[in-house]
Amino acid sequence: MALVRILVDGYSLLHSWPELAAGRARHSAAARDELVSVLTQYQDSLGTPVTIFFDGSGARPHSKHDSPGHIEVLFSGAGRTADDLIERATHRFQAYGEVLVVTDDRAEQDIVIGLGGQVASCGNFLQMLGAELNELAADLKHHNRTEQHRYRHAVKRTIAK
Repeated sequence: MALVRILVDGYSLLHSWPELAAGRARHSAAARDELVSVLTQYQDSLGTPVTIFFDGSGARPHSKHDSPGHIEVLFSGAGRTADDLIERATHRFQAYGEVLVVTDDRAEQDIVIGLGGQVASCGNFLQMLGAELNELAADLKHHNRTEQHRYRHAVKRTIAK
């Protein structure tokens, strides 16, 4: 089965990634927005939809990234946790294909596996993310060089006429 969605425990990943939004509190809006920005690049490169879950009774209910085509960001409401939402989403997406859940919470990993999902620790996911974004950067660099070469040749041909 193909991977249909990546479900990320946002605060778990933020706590495992101190270099992201350095100097900012791990629960701050700035740290969350930086995480969403990087994961949007990852989603665009990989082509697999990503949903980030944050514990958030009292957190703002909507993110600036809610428009179509952007990453999905969900906050748990009062009396619920991000883990509850991840488990529910894992169960619901199973009918459509494989789900990958990113979390360092061992109990949550066990529940997700029991529901038929795949899990990645935050450390392993960060390695996957880094490799994918490095590959994207290399592809963009190659594309830009090719386009510059084509442009220079087109200009030379135009001038020679």
